[in-house]
Amino acid sequence: MNEKYDVIVIGGGHAGCEAATAAANMGAKTLLITMDMNKTAQMSCNPAVGGIAKGQIVREIDALGGQMGLVTDATAIQFRMLNRSKGPAVWSPRAQCDRGKFIWEWRRTLDETANLDIWQDQVEELVVDEKTKTATGVRTIWGAEFHAKSIVLTAGTFLNGLMHIGRRMVKGGRIAEPAAEQLTESIARHGIRTARMKTGTPVRIDRRSVHFEDMTRQDGEQDYHQFSYMGQPRPLPQLPCWECYTNAAVHETLRSGLADSPLYNGQIQSIGPRYCPSIETKLVTFPDREQHLLFLEPEGTDTNEMYLNGFSSSLPMDVQIAALRQIPALREVKVYRPGYAIEYDFFDPTQLEHTLESRVIGGLFMAGQVNGTTGYEEAGGQGTLAGINAALRAGSCGNAAQPTFTLARDEAYIGVLIDDLVTKGVDEPYRMFTSRAEYRILLRQDDADARLTERGYELGLVRRDRYDWWTEKKNFIEEIESFCNSFAIKPRLVNGALEALGSTPLQYGCKLTDLISRPELSFEKLKDAIPELKEVLNRPNNRKEEISEAAEIRIKYKGYIERERQVAEKMHRLENIKIRGHFDYENLSAISTEARQKLMKIQPETLAQASRIPGVSPSDINAMLVLMGR
Repeated sequence: MNEKYDVIVIGGGHAGCEAATAAANMGAKTLLITMDMNKTAQMSCNPAVGGIAKGQIVREIDALGGQMGLVTDATAIQFRMLNRSKGPAVWSPRAQCDRGKFIWEWRRTLDETANLDIWQDQVEELVVDEKTKTATGVRTIWGAEFHAKSIVLTAGTFLNGLMHIGRRMVKGGRIAEPAAEQLTESIARHGIRTARMKTGTPVRIDRRSVHFEDMTRQDGEQDYHQFSYMGQPRPLPQLPCWECYTNAAVHETLRSGLADSPLYNGQIQSIGPRYCPSIETKLVTFPDREQHLLFLEPEGTDTNEMYLNGFSSSLPMDVQIAALRQIPALREVKVYRPGYAIEYDFFDPTQLEHTLESRVIGGLFMAGQVNGTTGYEEAGGQGTLAGINAALRAGSCGNAAQPTFTLARDEAYIGVLIDDLVTKGVDEPYRMFTSRAEYRILLRQDDADARLTERGYELGLVRRDRYDWWTEKKNFIEEIESFCNSFAIKPRLVNGALEALGSTPLQYGCKLTDLISRPELSFEKLKDAIPELKEVLNRPNNRKEEISEAAEIRIKYKGYIERERQVAEKMHRLENIKIRGHFDYENLSAISTEARQKLMKIQPETLAQASRIPGVSPSDINAMLVLMGR
């Protein structure tokens, strides 16, 4: 078998599914190769999407024309907007999903995507033209060979995957699924650097054995918020999550097994995610803590399986179960399978362009955990961008006039993620946080469509109906803003309402914008006192709450938004200064030794990118500016 495609995507996880649908929807003849067609976009760990900063990434994927938001809304069984107590810059949507239905919703999406073929097999070799150092195809363990102009590698944790439970080790990319062997070696021999990372997952519990009366119930939210700007309201029954805590007896039992923990007996050498530690790591790192919070979360509407968030472990299974039974609510617990750790290969992301194309092998794009990240959302964001650029490189997208597609740090969290990977590299699994973005007020969850929909439409990835909806929404937001900027408020008409709301009465007239800017006031609180405002907000539209929220945020935070945009524009001046190929860093005595070493390794494209490399100081940047002036 020897067929030709525009784009081949290796791996059917979150990165692979987004890459494949993005490339195919842009018009590229695409092939997705996956080990198991019935486990597409498998949620290997927590069956949840979103969270702090991660939720913003999913909304960005959706705004660009990707699928994760739509699939999440269709399969969500609990939704919450996190960080409500803080400003809207860090509000983050999160949804618990039905694991099985999530897979099949993705499978349906893949099956209905034009230009997309699926082949169930395992890739063992990347075919490279040695003369041009360009990827031209792949070979599988069953002898099939496929060729393409662009290859996207999204193999997740499967590259030489090795699972650990206590002292036992089994090769695999996920529990009960084989590892991908030989593929790493076929890529690394061309000069791409590789290393190992570790992650893990908790025990799965039978809900029939849980004493819920000893736990605290946590319900989701039932308001208008969702992930996709195009999706329908959540169709599935909404289920609660539950909270409980570990205790001294749990900790004592866990400590008794530390000698057999692969994390502490030398069995695992690679580094795990700092921000999602195992329960045994929590005990060692925080020895004085008397308890740790756990969340028991449903896996779906039609299953008894539940996920114990906060109890990731690779301790021997008998130790895990004995410790769990020291928790009152789990005193009679039955488990489906214990937690386990997994080690896997990844590739140094500093060898990638911002398009996620390899600098070493042309036509090879990488996305997801093979780049050293962790999380479905980070993978999906990379997959979207890699799929776009793979299709552009293949030259099969008639609608797109641009040769490549990248996102800046002030455009998207996806831009922050990729710039961090390419510029700084990783020494532990990379996880996105709002604190990693210097332009948080510009990268809100409510305005991802404002930032990215038009860019996606220019690519040919965003469909016309999505673009028309964005245009309608933008006009509605501008109409509300214009009304608030021009509508005059008379003190005698609103002071009674202001006093009732605990807000200072007006001494003089003002514009409605001035009232909305007060932290304690909102459209919702003022619309009954100002009938004209209520009329504007209630114009017929099935997403009017979403539109009102976006307009209110823009009014309330206008000053902050404008100030941050000015800072971003200043940084863009450095982004426009191209430096790759202009300096012989090895002989550049005007900068520090550390800066020379880092710049030689990374070879940044622009001066702004150089300024973000750890070890390159502002004085080094100033010296380079002076030298460029000469």
